[in-house]
Amino acid sequence: MKRKVAVISAILESPKEAQAEFNKIVSDFKGIVKGRMGIPYDEMGISVISIIIFGTIDEINSFTGKIGNVKGVIVKTSISKKEI
Repeated sequence: MKRKVAVISAILESPKEAQAEFNKIVSDFKGIVKGRMGIPYDEMGISVISIIIFGTIDEINSFTGKIGNVKGVIVKTSISKKEI
């Protein structure tokens, strides 16, 4: 199956409550995660995270669906049209 590159942006509105579950899911998908950058904004009570993944559409959708179901997490995804 063809793979695509995707950039996932996540805002943790309640980082203290969501971070452990969020990190567990990212770890579960470590085979397709190629990069991650996180910026905590303690003074605002949020964390902003971007993740780059290479995977099939099913893998990308599974990953984003799981992190999107974590309470207090907002997720948006951009997927390349080009297959790699």
